[in-house]
Amino acid sequence: MTFDGAVIKKDRVTFAIAVVRENVLRVASDRATALAQFTAIFRLPTVLMAQDSRGVPEYFGRPDIVRFLANIHPSQIPWRKYTLT
Repeated sequence: MTFDGAVIKKDRVTFAIAVVRENVLRVASDRATALAQFTAIFRLPTVLMAQDSRGVPEYFGRPDIVRFLANIHPSQIPWRKYTLT
């Protein structure tokens, strides 16, 4: 499995972001499953991120982290590709 994501340390909080398809954020059960899976992978508080067709990001997860991410441009996030075997 390969996916894009990031780990960010802001103040005293370290958290992860996992990129998912937009439709994952639309279905509550899919959101919950994806959030649980990525939280287990990162072993950190995790937020899901999807982009619409115009590239506008939408985040789902802990409200404090989502608020922080809503105020920064996605280009400021240290994205990388993760590969799980």
